[in-house]
Amino acid sequence: MESFYIGIDIGTTATKAICFDIHGNVIRQVSNAYPMYHPKPDWSVQNPQEILQTVIDCIAEITKGIQPEFISFSSAMQSIIAIDETGRPLTDAILWADNRANSIAEKLKDSEKGNHFYQKTGIPIHPFSPMTKIAWFKEFDSDIFSQTYKFISIKEYVWHHLTNEYYTDTSMASGTGLLNIHTLQWDPEILEFLDLKSGQLSTVCEVTHQSKGVADDFLYVIGGGDGALANLGTGAMNKGCIALTIGTSGAVRLPIDKPYLDEQMRTQCYHLMEDQYLVLGAVNNGAIVLQWLRETLLKTDQSFESLFEEAEKIPAGSEGLLFVPYLLGERAPIWDAAAQGSLLGMQITHTQSHLVRATLEGILFGLFQITEILLPDSEKRKQTKVMTSGGFGKSELWLQMVADIFQMELETSQTIEGSAWGAVLIGMKSIGQNITYENKTGKTFYPNIAHKSVYEAAFTKFKKVYPVLKDFL
Repeated sequence: MESFYIGIDIGTTATKAICFDIHGNVIRQVSNAYPMYHPKPDWSVQNPQEILQTVIDCIAEITKGIQPEFISFSSAMQSIIAIDETGRPLTDAILWADNRANSIAEKLKDSEKGNHFYQKTGIPIHPFSPMTKIAWFKEFDSDIFSQTYKFISIKEYVWHHLTNEYYTDTSMASGTGLLNIHTLQWDPEILEFLDLKSGQLSTVCEVTHQSKGVADDFLYVIGGGDGALANLGTGAMNKGCIALTIGTSGAVRLPIDKPYLDEQMRTQCYHLMEDQYLVLGAVNNGAIVLQWLRETLLKTDQSFESLFEEAEKIPAGSEGLLFVPYLLGERAPIWDAAAQGSLLGMQITHTQSHLVRATLEGILFGLFQITEILLPDSEKRKQTKVMTSGGFGKSELWLQMVADIFQMELETSQTIEGSAWGAVLIGMKSIGQNITYENKTGKTFYPNIAHKSVYEAAFTKFKKVYPVLKDFL
């Protein structure tokens, strides 16, 4: 009798439920989207009940006619919800893209205390982190703060509904700015700074933690954060690999075997399990910039495939057009929530196709700037493969541009939904399943040396734009 394994990926814009066989082949998949709301400037929120219902619907649909061995979870990180003692949300789910805590983060970031907190957690002081969002409630919404029974993520909200437990795995917790990356426990000094008791946060557990559903017969495995699981699912937890993910946001992640802290506080550090950690940089401005470009600036019904076909006809470097895509502020490596996007070098000869290509290049320049920090030695970069995951892996143009801008060999994973498969691999470990799976790579892309000098020149300009313009915007 065939066994089925289900990975649920609770993303920023949609939840995906994917059923795999033991070899990692996709048997069926379901995806349902939900909106992000912006009720005030700098606010980015979602309705927790909408996401919970979407997850429940996805589970119901993906399990029709089958009894999976388990259901394991991946989730977007850095969301925070205040709940009361009954589990009722007192707030929306406040997302990583929410910048309301910027004034608090800026004040703390430049202080000795802020650097001290970074050395404990590996999470830069920035409004994306739940730590700064809780500090915002403490200072600006004391009513909600005083009523809050617990502060939890959207994944913890879903987990509690399914299992009646308040648990969070070390992978998710290590992205909050509240977990001591060295002890893998909530940091008492940071909790004291926030006037929080440890009981106001979920119990920290390993990614393999499992529980039976309270309303069904399913075995649930808590899993981890989407970034770490994307590395695991695409085979990029091995030395000699670096993982690149572009979804709504984007990230570059390098596997390491102990916590790493950057002297300039430019990188993040996450735990996965045991002695597996990741040093990484995440950006706010991934594919969401393309969505903005199509819907707001171009106002076109053209598919992304069609727009990419046009962009492919434009030479590397977009004939001098340079886009710095900080539309949502930016996280790594500049950590400035007030950063703004810039379009430079525009001439009357530039067309829509130039703009699309410049946008693709700009997003990748931002991610390569992180890669330079993680792998500063250009020779070592040449010996390191880029492993890709996320929906952008369906575009050969964009994948070739990664190879050309990074000047690194790139391998795609045949499991494009790496986070969901990573969740399943964690689930297999949880139940003691012997994992015989070997990561299956897809197409390999090699850097085009003819584009090297063009992209090096454009990238040099890209790095100069923000420092020059930040005081004028």
